[in-house]
Amino acid sequence: MPSAAEAIALRGVAHRYDGRGAEVHALGPLDLDIEAGEFVALVGPSGCGKTTLLQLLAGFLTPSTGNVLVGGAQVRAPGPERGVVFQQPNLYPWLSVRENVALGPRLRGARRAARHAIADEQLARVGLTEFAAAAPYELSGGMQQRCQIARVLANDPAIMLLDEPFGALDALTRERLQTELLRVWLGSGKTALFITHSVEEAVFLGTRVLVLSPRPGQIIFDERPPFAPEDRTDALRGDPAFVAFREQVRAAIRDS
Repeated sequence: MPSAAEAIALRGVAHRYDGRGAEVHALGPLDLDIEAGEFVALVGPSGCGKTTLLQLLAGFLTPSTGNVLVGGAQVRAPGPERGVVFQQPNLYPWLSVRENVALGPRLRGARRAARHAIADEQLARVGLTEFAAAAPYELSGGMQQRCQIARVLANDPAIMLLDEPFGALDALTRERLQTELLRVWLGSGKTALFITHSVEEAVFLGTRVLVLSPRPGQIIFDERPPFAPEDRTDALRGDPAFVAFREQVRAAIRDS
């Protein structure tokens, strides 16, 4: 069983599925422990099982073998202690930005004033206060992703699972949102697992970087960057330590 400090534990986890009549071994077997409060960035080649791993943790999939544990309990289905941020914002166009963020508290039976207070707090956290009354389609792509993050935070999950949330954005917006996400994470104390195809993004965001091998995905690299979360500013991207670690991660993927 995981210790109290381990938010997530995978034990002998593997996943297979039927791919047009032939069994596909997508992931594992692998073991993994993630401590509470870590920001783990997971990177690897296309098809290596990154999203499969996230879906197992979210409870959307069940492992073929092994156990997925969150807080010491086996994951059998989605749960409120795990919030998922998808690659494409899945906001409801008939609800305002505030109402989208307040949806979770609303479904839990919170009164209107209470749920709007929660929504306004999270919108302030992601810098969208002035757009609370707007419709989602009035927001830019980056703002929609910030709204989606605020909606997850409004449910106060212990764990945030982020599946390439910035993958469809332009480079400048992506870098800005990386910085904003780090600020939000530092202020929340939550555990985060962030899936990405970008080595640069993984190194900038992760307090720990994992690399999966080509299918079936197994962990072939697990290291902590040589710089603190508080040091992650745009200037860091040109720092020799950042560049060296980025190339170390790239080599792990290239040589896998």
